[in-house]
Amino acid sequence: MTPEKKVKQKVVKLLKSRGCYWFYPVASGFGSAGVPDIVCCYKGKFIGVECKAPEAAHRVTALQQKNLTDIRNCGGYGIVVSGDLSELEQILDDLEK
Repeated sequence: MTPEKKVKQKVVKLLKSRGCYWFYPVASGFGSAGVPDIVCCYKGKFIGVECKAPEAAHRVTALQQKNLTDIRNCGGYGIVVSGDLSELEQILDDLEK
């Protein structure tokens, strides 16, 4: 299993434990490039999660970064997770308040 796959599994485990709605967008000829690896809705907020292997955390492409920025500019959360789930946990905690 790849390191990125392990990160995705950790993220999904956390999302499931919180009762989030989530899915992996399907990459196809009809989709948009640079869409986050995991799309989630929790407490009415949109969350896009780009997963990276810990050693590749800084390797977000320009298109991936643009998508994360666009999500933030629309009032959602666009984050990169590379093993440490603390930022995602904090977002979910804040949304529970």
